[in-house]
Amino acid sequence: MTTEQALSVPEQNNNIMRLAAAQALAGANSVVFYATGAIVGNVLAPSASLSTLPITLFVLGMAACILPFGVLARKHGRKAAFMVGTGAGVITGLTAALSMVIGSFLLFCLAAFLGGAYAAVALSFRFAATDGVAPERRARALSLVMGGGVLAGVIGPMLVTSTMNLWPPYTFAITFLGQALVAVMSAFILKGVIPAEPAAAAAPSAGRPLGEIVRQPGFLRTVFSAAVTYMVMNFLMTAAPLSMHMHGISQQASNLGIQWHVIAMYGPGFFTGKLIDRFGAMRVAAAGLVISAGSVFAGLSGTEIVHYWLSLILLGIGWNFGFIGASAKIIEYHRPEEKTRVQSLNDFVVFGVMILGSFSSGVLLNLYGWNAVLWGSLVPLALALLVMMPGRRALTGSY
Repeated sequence: MTTEQALSVPEQNNNIMRLAAAQALAGANSVVFYATGAIVGNVLAPSASLSTLPITLFVLGMAACILPFGVLARKHGRKAAFMVGTGAGVITGLTAALSMVIGSFLLFCLAAFLGGAYAAVALSFRFAATDGVAPERRARALSLVMGGGVLAGVIGPMLVTSTMNLWPPYTFAITFLGQALVAVMSAFILKGVIPAEPAAAAAPSAGRPLGEIVRQPGFLRTVFSAAVTYMVMNFLMTAAPLSMHMHGISQQASNLGIQWHVIAMYGPGFFTGKLIDRFGAMRVAAAGLVISAGSVFAGLSGTEIVHYWLSLILLGIGWNFGFIGASAKIIEYHRPEEKTRVQSLNDFVVFGVMILGSFSSGVLLNLYGWNAVLWGSLVPLALALLVMMPGRRALTGSY
């Protein structure tokens, strides 16, 4: 078994600050696509039923690239994966802007896929924050990095609102150029992350077989809860901007709702780690599922802007508790030499499940309306809660 060389407290703090800042900038990439993807798709797509295809391809990019990024990180270190990922983010913005100018739906879909690749590597920032950190501090380090993403809720919507009409014939073209510039800034910040190298005296090891790791009690429950939490968030977020547009809500009001949603996604990260330390990772994850269900009922209460905003805010909080709780639990299942394989597998399953949610939400919205999307999201939430509650120990995270 190999061990990691512990980082000093100043080195840990340096990494947390840099990864949190990069999380904020990378989060703006996701916000821009979620705020505009379905709307642009509705304009460029040959059929209205394909309007959310760019968001689906964004998620597909996450799922398709997370395992290769894991291999790259394992062979060449996390920073190599960070640089390739932010490079994909730069190309995303440039390609999307070009697609606006020439009116190409196919090119915009390619940009969405590359944007998903950038988002995939960005989500590994939370695990990178735990490298070289004592076990009792890992949940807080992870949640603080996620908390840094709260600025994405400011940067992303402001980027969309302030730039979308700067080039009148080509709405959102300047927005995506700005997104490319933000990805460049993220790359420079990530260059200063200090890696936790394997201890010199430790013998190299490939770790246990993946099948043995997966068969550990509670592992599959943890992955499933993370997948459902993220899928439901993506399921509703894919359709929400287009639904608001269909109900006559302005783009500016929609952007503001998304801004508060993203703030709610990442803001609790400043204290989620403390909640995990006190109540247990899986109890916090279960609370996230319940809060996500609350967001559904808020959405079902009406189609005024206040209903959308309340639903999106609760959805963000539910995602934070559910996803960070499950992520904190996952790191208990692997040894240092196994971390990139296990973390990549977890995220691959999460993003793979999201693909189904992102495409089906657009179909449901166009065929049956916003309420059908909301009711449909309750099914996986209920199933996840049932899976997590066969015994009290599942909620305490001690299975």
